[in-house]
Amino acid sequence: MTVIKLTTQDGQQVEYKDEIIGQGGMKDVYFSPDRSYVVAFFRDKLDHAGKERLKSIVGMYRDGIFEKDGGEYWKELFCWPTAIVEKDGHLGVVAPTYKSHFFFAHGSVNNDILGIKGKEKEGKWFASASNRSKFLDAKEKGDWLKHLQICLLISRAVRRLHAAGLAHSDLSYKNVLVDPSGGKACVIDIDGLVVPNKFPPDVVGTPDFIAPEVIATQHLDKKDPARKLPSALTDRHALAVLIYMYLFYRHPLRGAKVHDTDASKDEELSMGVRALFVEHPTDQSNRVRADHLKATELPWADPVKMPYTIAGPLLASLFEKAFIDGLHDPQKRPTPSEWENALVRTIDMIQPCSSKCEMGWYVFDNTRKPKCPFCGTPYQGKLPVLNLYSSRHSGTFQPDNHRVMVWNGQSLFPWHVNRKVFPNEHLTPEMKKRVGYFQLHQGDWYLVNEGMPQMHDVAAKKDLPIGGNVRLSDGSQYLLSREEGGRLIQVQLVEG
Repeated sequence: MTVIKLTTQDGQQVEYKDEIIGQGGMKDVYFSPDRSYVVAFFRDKLDHAGKERLKSIVGMYRDGIFEKDGGEYWKELFCWPTAIVEKDGHLGVVAPTYKSHFFFAHGSVNNDILGIKGKEKEGKWFASASNRSKFLDAKEKGDWLKHLQICLLISRAVRRLHAAGLAHSDLSYKNVLVDPSGGKACVIDIDGLVVPNKFPPDVVGTPDFIAPEVIATQHLDKKDPARKLPSALTDRHALAVLIYMYLFYRHPLRGAKVHDTDASKDEELSMGVRALFVEHPTDQSNRVRADHLKATELPWADPVKMPYTIAGPLLASLFEKAFIDGLHDPQKRPTPSEWENALVRTIDMIQPCSSKCEMGWYVFDNTRKPKCPFCGTPYQGKLPVLNLYSSRHSGTFQPDNHRVMVWNGQSLFPWHVNRKVFPNEHLTPEMKKRVGYFQLHQGDWYLVNEGMPQMHDVAAKKDLPIGGNVRLSDGSQYLLSREEGGRLIQVQLVEG
């Protein structure tokens, strides 16, 4: 096979095999000889704005994200083009190859009936109850905790794009690779990023993820001031849809309501000007018809059996904000940072299912008799719940609206010890180390201090040294740090 050699616009030497290994909507993709990177050529010639956009993306915007504090972290979350090439008048980009965990290792059921083994893990396979049930090998599905982690990573990536003044413009399960078995995610198709007032969008988006205002005004000329085009605000809608679909394996707007007998007009209305949340609390006209669902879609496709509230109070309030308050009012949509914060705290509220059901984990529902919403198995024994408070300037402790559910082996990290530490791209290796863990021993729960030199038992009025442990009792309080922002935990024991 012929190997073609080129020099990038910034003087690097690159090679690729003359065989198309993939085709997107706009590009043809080729592997380098060692498969460590790809070269993707645009089929159509780019105009001046398109060329300038590419230069900015591989230049100033890439440098701004990857050459600053936390830059190494983002190499896992973005497949970002590194250079521009040109051949026969066509521009192309050089980009790293996707990590191995973003390719199907097991394929689909029935001897890989779909032929997906070795193919990229497009999110569509994991965002549909029917696809998951009928086609995916159990080893590829992951558990519910991994899906929460995927949503957290996607939120973080979109937050970083928006902080750089960029919008993805086509955020969807086609442009986000996920690995539910490992809780990984990667945003791709970076070369079409939107820069407000400088580089307009090339596309309006992918069906299912296009914001209602974009669909409602798509008949207008692009220069019409009333025409709504992809932006950071429409990314917010797409992000909310992605999170909803990765947690519930259904679409938040596709219900039973019919707006027009013409299928294309009905689609335009139901996703556009008349879009309505299928779980709207007061307008039930778009509720899903359970009797119209297939067995392979149940129970997930039925919101009555798997309501959005099973994601816990923090995420539930954001789903309401996204699909009720902000569905037709873009400014009210949750920001990526809001999703990131809520997901971090929700992951702290997770419990392992004692029956080892398919989902494996569930979010504590604040009831006195917690149970797994996926299989119905009730929690057995005493469940310690840690309510987190932190110090303020006055020296008083105020609630942080943050709880940590305890399970055997559950860990405490520096971000639990101090409110001013947040788990994101800025964590140093030292900040990633656990500082304590919980253990169940003969029916009692213990907290072992591994790295909290200022830990103090408030009731006993004594310090707990590193290496020591304390038995948790209802109402007990422990100061984890005396520094500003230091946390106080109050233990609540719930009987299962």
